Amino acid sequence: MKIEVLYHASIKLTGEKVIYIDPYHIEEEYHDADFILITHDHFDHYETESIEKVRKPSTKIIVPTILKQKPNDLVVEPGNHYELDGLSFETIRAYNLEKPFHPIDKNYVGYLLHLDKKTYYIMGDTDRTPETDKVKTDVCFVPIGGTYTMDAKEAASYINETKPSLAIPIHYGSVVGEKKDAETFKSLVDKEIKVEEKL
Repeated sequence: MKIEVLYHASIKLTGEKVIYIDPYHIEEEYHDADFILITHDHFDHYETESIEKVRKPSTKIIVPTILKQKPNDLVVEPGNHYELDGLSFETIRAYNLEKPFHPIDKNYVGYLLHLDKKTYYIMGDTDRTPETDKVKTDVCFVPIGGTYTMDAKEAASYINETKPSLAIPIHYGSVVGEKKDAETFKSLVDKEIKVEEKL
């Protein structure tokens, strides 16, 4: 599986299928997406211009309920398992505990993808919550920029306790957070857990 973090929290997974999560700030015309998954409706996660640059006629678009009026092939709610055209995944509720930016009642989601006998957890914009603590995954895309999500210290603590094989920090260095947040995060993660900086 080829893993790319294109910008901020925009992720591209390339294997048998090409999967984009929250395409944002896409500059080139790729038109190669088999699936586009959206975590929530904020501008840095749902951007129609970027969606149009990666979609093709057969692309399947998966959105949470808050975007159900937008073009989609599947509307998802938190806490469920879904199958669409061979893609198997679960939705994990994504929200803030005390911050006001991502209320629990908005039904925002993260995605746990089952691909090539591995699991990939894209957390979305969330704090550490009871729902995130239950997720066991091989690869975790964890937000570290603070303000709207966990900061680097909180994210490292989460990773150290849930113990994925690979942790990839996202959601820092542009819209929120600084590039050095990744260095802080990596320094705090236990050495037996691999950390890859993709931004």
